[in-house]
Amino acid sequence: MTTCSKEYLDNLVKTYENPDFIKDDPVQFMHRFKDKKDIEIAAFIASVFAYGKREAFISKLNTLFKLMDNKPYRFIISFSENSTAVDDFDYRFSVGIDLKQILLILKDLYSNGNSLESLFSHGWAQHGDVAGMLTEVVDYFYSRVTLPVTRGFYHLLPDPSKKSACKRLNMFLRWMVRKSAVDFGIWDFMPASELLIPLDVHVAKISRGLGLLKRKQNDFAAVKELTDKLKEFDPSDPVKYDFAMFGYGVNNR
Repeated sequence: MTTCSKEYLDNLVKTYENPDFIKDDPVQFMHRFKDKKDIEIAAFIASVFAYGKREAFISKLNTLFKLMDNKPYRFIISFSENSTAVDDFDYRFSVGIDLKQILLILKDLYSNGNSLESLFSHGWAQHGDVAGMLTEVVDYFYSRVTLPVTRGFYHLLPDPSKKSACKRLNMFLRWMVRKSAVDFGIWDFMPASELLIPLDVHVAKISRGLGLLKRKQNDFAAVKELTDKLKEFDPSDPVKYDFAMFGYGVNNR
């Protein structure tokens, strides 16, 4: 086990949390836009597909944003169930109809004068914690399914109430709430201190190797355990150590 200290992790954060990080990370997609609606829609879509090999999902997302003519808000507002624009889009577990359903739900959300920010902030106001907020957001999408989606739809939007680590939704929240050289920080309804670490197999393995995580399952309880441990190093901004985990992985390949 590697000895882990605040100084060691902070140095990793300083090294990797910089604009150079953006170009090879899915966060790059939201950085292409200036309008708030474009930013949050692009970030949400990029986050839900950010699994598997990085090169593969970034390539797929480039294809998808090209289909959108790099105008995500305009694309979803004009999107309809009769549209065939994304019918042939697929990535691993998910196929065109799964993406179509997400786009239609987003269209309904924005067409009614709401937004992803208002959806998430409502969940936060109702529950005051990330688990409750994400459960409410996921329920919102699940309750509006009208198409014969596949299991790929539910893979894109996992439910924390079923113990999922919800890595991609927590990553999306990091992008939206934290303000840094990498994260946009355009949502202010919750403090960065309440964000949870985006946990996947890679981060979990590194965290256990560093002695930061003891739980064996990679579930929502593990997310809480690791975040609470990282709060010992920085209670105001624990998820900044997501960059440290990335840097440690790079340095120890």
